Amino acid sequence: MAFIKEESEDVKMEETFRVKQEDTEKQTDLMALKEESQNLNEKEKNLSDEKHQDFITEEKSFSCTQSKTISVRKKAQKTGSGKFICKQCGKSFILKASLKVHEFIHTGEKPFTCPQCGKGFSQRSALYPHMRSHTGEKPFTCQQCGQSFSGRGNLQVHMRLHTGEKPFTCQQCGKGFSQNETLKVHMSIHTGEKPFTCQQCGKGYTQRNNLRIHMRSHSGEKPFPCQQCGKSFTVKENLKIHERIHTEEKPYICFQCGKGFSQRSALYPHMRTHTGEKPFTCQQCGQSFTYSRIFKDHLRIHTGEKKPFKCQQCGKGFSQKSYIKYHMRVHTREKSLLSCHQCERSFPNNGSLTVHMKTHNRENVFTCQQCGKTFFRKSNLKSHMKVHTEEKPFI
Repeated sequence: MAFIKEESEDVKMEETFRVKQEDTEKQTDLMALKEESQNLNEKEKNLSDEKHQDFITEEKSFSCTQSKTISVRKKAQKTGSGKFICKQCGKSFILKASLKVHEFIHTGEKPFTCPQCGKGFSQRSALYPHMRSHTGEKPFTCQQCGQSFSGRGNLQVHMRLHTGEKPFTCQQCGKGFSQNETLKVHMSIHTGEKPFTCQQCGKGYTQRNNLRIHMRSHSGEKPFPCQQCGKSFTVKENLKIHERIHTEEKPYICFQCGKGFSQRSALYPHMRTHTGEKPFTCQQCGQSFTYSRIFKDHLRIHTGEKKPFKCQQCGKGFSQKSYIKYHMRVHTREKSLLSCHQCERSFPNNGSLTVHMKTHNRENVFTCQQCGKTFFRKSNLKSHMKVHTEEKPFI
């Protein structure tokens, strides 16, 4: 029994020692693990600090580069200098895309084409306003007069009519203009330059559009027809004036007597009847005239050329070119559109029909105050008055 007890105690002591030894080993392992964990954490912290420092450095570098780019761009905008330079004219641009668009001016390339009419443009921004000419859209409206425009630039130019602004000044005569294009045309007065020349007759023009209109005199093209009578015109403005014959519209009114005119060019000479101005003076006899047409007729008295406009078919002469057009109907047998509704007689122009109508209604005739004789034309009355005054101007 004593042996068993002693052996039991030895086993307990051995187990106790083994447990303690295992606990010591565990603690040693734990301390080693803890130390390794701390070392790992320190390494991760150091690596994190290094990465954070690198990020800050990169961020600062990017911020500096970005600030430098913005600074260069602002400087380029202020100084007018750019990174991309045109090799043909030396003009510089900040953006490469702007340079490419500019180069179309030199190459004549127009890559942006209207799908409806085929007209080409060098910039897309110019195509969009053009498309409104087909759709009829006019989104830009003047707040003062209500007139609408298809392009913002057209509205800006129009606004100068209200403000009276003329920012483009001629350096030679000081005259101001609301548009730069108008100034360029004006400069040809001083330089005498006419860069647009007709290849067929050699006649020169200051504007390309005027040359384009002139070319229709060779081709016979008249693209603007009247919807009421079928008569065609080479210029749209002439069609508008012609249409007033049908509508009887007379938008140009004399503020003194109230008489209306279908053309502005007819109002200005009429105003001279009120002011008494006679700007056309004959250098040979000193006589002055109100109207340019009458002055030209007067000059033929001195030159002896009374009827310089000859008919190519019969040789008959006329004092004015417009009379030949009416005369040619005799040869072409063209029927006049102006007929008297009372006797069905036809006349080549509205003036002749008006005079004829006086024979029916006996109204608006011109009466001589001395002898009572009446005339259907005012010019005939003036000629008759020379009988009483004994004036003989053509001697």
